[in-house]
Amino acid sequence: MSIKHIIEILDLLDDPKVSGPAVAEYLKSYGAENIWVNHLTGEKGSTDFLKVLIPGRNGKTEGKKCPTLGIVGRLGGLGARPQRLGFTSDGDGALTVLAVAAKLSQMRSRGDVLDEDVIITTHICPNAPTRQNESVLFMDAPISSEEANVYEVDPEMDAIFCVDTTKGNRIVNQRGFAVSPTVKEGYILRTSEQLLSLMEITTGRLPFVLPLSQQDITPYGNGIFHLNSILQPSVATKAPCVGVAITTATKVPGCATGASHVADLDECARFLIEAAKVFANSPDLFYKAEEYSKLLALYGPLSRFQTFGEK
Repeated sequence: MSIKHIIEILDLLDDPKVSGPAVAEYLKSYGAENIWVNHLTGEKGSTDFLKVLIPGRNGKTEGKKCPTLGIVGRLGGLGARPQRLGFTSDGDGALTVLAVAAKLSQMRSRGDVLDEDVIITTHICPNAPTRQNESVLFMDAPISSEEANVYEVDPEMDAIFCVDTTKGNRIVNQRGFAVSPTVKEGYILRTSEQLLSLMEITTGRLPFVLPLSQQDITPYGNGIFHLNSILQPSVATKAPCVGVAITTATKVPGCATGASHVADLDECARFLIEAAKVFANSPDLFYKAEEYSKLLALYGPLSRFQTFGEK
């Protein structure tokens, strides 16, 4: 169970003085040994990017060939101070992946070692700006999405879960979390049946799927509307990416406080943990390579959608 870690990290991240080093110390208390923190300052403020490596039994860190799983916690900021006091809805993605990092580190220290290496990244920003979106007030970020990808998307990641609060819309009208179709190099592929099965197991409910439009997987900053930033890591990698969207039945602004539902975050974290357990031995967990190869042969590459396009 991950709910203990969810509660502890929620309390930690709700502190207006929280920092990357403070979160690193927390993770070390559960056995994490490989943690990097980078402090970045932009025109709109500063933040601490955090990367945690959890070595696997047959991972690349052991000189073996098991592919590496990436889990990215996407957000603008944990808090919108001074406009709003407290932990914001936008921080749920970071909270969830940090709980996963704590639990996987604890599992490893107890002897339950995954086959693959897992790299978990997010950033710690208790004082982020806000901006108006089409439907609700969004959280902004101290640096651009393009800059964030440099620190959140590690070249060693062979497949990526992108976890993000996705509440300011009327696309998924259910509380809990949803998974997106797999995105790879500009293609929106079919939704993974294996991931849907894992959702059913960890939630005890029928699964929710986050629908994507083509414009949702293009880079931020191109002047086109995006549902949110959940699939922005996909523009910076050749690895397949799946969005894991934390959702609500009603529109909730990203800067809203008091809007984090611990039970939903626990379900999302347990889903990610269970996916990590089977990743190494499930080559089709994210996509079917033969189907993708056929698409390329028939229609060619779509990697132009990972760029800002033609001027």
